[in-house]
Amino acid sequence: MGTAPTAPTAGTAAAEGPAAPAPVVRPRAGVLDLRGGAGRGELRFPAGDLLVVSGLPGSGKSTLIRRAVAALDARDGVVWCVDSQDARERLERRAPAWLPYGAYRPLARLAHYAALRRALRSGASVVVHDCGQRGWVRRWVARDARRRAAAAHLLLLDVPPAAALAGQAARGRGVSPHAFGKHRRAMSRLTADLTAGRLPAGVTSAVLLDRGAADALGEITFG
Repeated sequence: MGTAPTAPTAGTAAAEGPAAPAPVVRPRAGVLDLRGGAGRGELRFPAGDLLVVSGLPGSGKSTLIRRAVAALDARDGVVWCVDSQDARERLERRAPAWLPYGAYRPLARLAHYAALRRALRSGASVVVHDCGQRGWVRRWVARDARRRAAAAHLLLLDVPPAAALAGQAARGRGVSPHAFGKHRRAMSRLTADLTAGRLPAGVTSAVLLDRGAADALGEITFG
C-alpha cells in the first residue's frame, strides 16, 4: 500500500504557477511511433475523419476508447464509438445466464457490423474497435473515408501477448488459443509493417502506442 500524498504547503501552487497544457499531437501522413513516450497528451484528428483502434484481444482497446475519446468533435457533433464489446454486453444482458457466448457470437458480430454501417453513413467522426485480424474492416473504413472526402487513421496498441492474455483474464473473458494465435500472427504482421513505415492500403496515418504510452494518453479528439 503506498503512502498518502502530502498536502502542499501554502504558496506552493502559486510558486509553481498553472499546470502546463497537455501537448496536442496531430498525426500527419505516415507512421507516428509513440512507444516509450511519457507524459500526458492529446491526439487530435480532423473532424469527420475515421479512426480504427487495433490490438490483440485484451490489449486495452475498449478501455482506451471509453476513457480517452471525447464525446463531441469540434463541430459539436457526436463522435461515434463502435466497439464490438458493446454489442456483446447488450446481448449478454438479454441472454439466459446458462447460454454460452459462443451460441450467440454470430449475432453479436452482426450487431457490431450493423452499428458500424450506421456510424459510417452518419457522416460523423467515428472511432472503430478492431482486433486487427480482419483487414477487410480497415478496407471498409478506408473506402468510406474516400467516399466522404475524409481520411482513415489507425491507432495500434502494441502490447506483448502475455500482457494481452492477462488483460483477458482480468476482464473474465478470453478467446480460444487457436483464435488468439490467429490474432497474434495478424498483429505481428501489422506491427512489423508499421514499424517499417508501411501503411495499410487506404490508411492516411498510423500511431503506435505501447501500454505505457496508452495509459499516459489524456484524450483523443476530433477538431
